[in-house]
Parts: sequence; structure tokens; C-alpha cells
Amino acid sequence: GVSDAAEGDWLASVFGGKVGEPVFIWLADLGLIDVFERGNRAGQPVIDGIPALIIWAIGLVIVGHFILTRTRFGNWIFASGGDAQAARYVGVPVNRVKISMFMFSAFCACVFATCQVMEFGSAGADRGLLKEFEAIIAVVIGGALLTGGYGSVIGAALGALIFGVVQQGLFFAGVESSLFRVFLGVLLLAAVILNTYIRRIITGEK
Repeated sequence: GVSDAAEGDWLASVFGGKVGEPVFIWLADLGLIDVFERGNRAGQPVIDGIPALIIWAIGLVIVGHFILTRTRFGNWIFASGGDAQAARYVGVPVNRVKISMFMFSAFCACVFATCQVMEFGSAGADRGLLKEFEAIIAVVIGGALLTGGYGSVIGAALGALIFGVVQQGLFFAGVESSLFRVFLGVLLLAAVILNTYIRRIITGEK
């Protein structure tokens, strides 16, 4: 099961990215996913002038920040990401933590997809393409380490904001869409290098 394979994380990646995503794209192409009608109250802003997606994002940031910094489970998350074996030695249920993180990631993806359906009035599975890559870039820009054990929800939110501003800047600058993936890769590499450099300065590592 997933619990037995949680150490490698490959099962969730294969099923979620390689199997699940094409299935939903296929269902969308068949027209089996229903849509909201334009003018439905569900698709209107919660506060005039502020999209529902922004409200949900702020709510998730507040909840996530509280859990990560104020609860025992938050400590378990940092411990499992930093050194899983050491965390097991002190009694942290690492597999349960990882599975919970997969479930929470799926929940966040569902919230994002729901908000997009409410905003655009239609469902398109291909709208989620590259979003997982963009999420990685955002959290790395926000200070998280790809190796795990370090980061913050506030930092990830700021990273997402910075990434969004840069992305919109490229769009209005007329950069070709075919170069977008190249941009994502370069941005991720630059974020990792800068992140590592700043962390070494702060911690005094060489």
C-alpha cells in the first residue's frame, strides 16, 4: 500500500501524475464533467472585487501556518522532512505524516480546481498541467529546501506571489509560450542556488 511505499514517495507520484491526470483529461474531453452556469452565486466573489480564490488562499495560509508552527503535528512534519530515520527513533509516525501530507496536497488541489471552475464556469483538467512544478518553484522561492525539513507557509505564499508577478510580467512582455517551461526550469534552478547560498550564510556553513 501507500504506507509501505511512503518512504520512496514513488507510488503517489506515479498514480497521481502519470495515471490520474490523463484519466481526468479524458473524462473532460468526453464532456462527463458538469459545469457551473454563468451567473451562479457560487462563481461570484465572496467580497466584491476580491475573487473567491484569494479568500480560500488566505484561509489556507492561516490554517497551514498555525498547524506548522503551533501544533505537535507541525513539528512532526519538520522532523519527517529533515531526517525521517531520526524522527522514527523518537517516535514520530513518519509514514502517517507523509500520507497526511499527500492527502492535504490533494485537498488543496481540489480547492484550487473548484475555485477555477467557479471562476471560469467550466472544468478543464488540462488547466492543472505544470501546476505541481509551479508549486515546487513557489515554495523554493519562499525558502523551503527540496531536501525537506526547512520552510514556512508564509514563505511559500510570498514565493507564489513573486512567481505570479514574474509570470504575468513575461506574459505582458510578449515572451513566447513555448519558452515557458524553459523559464520554469531556470527559475527553479536559480531559486535553489539562491536558497542554498542564503541558508549557508545564515547558518555559517561552508
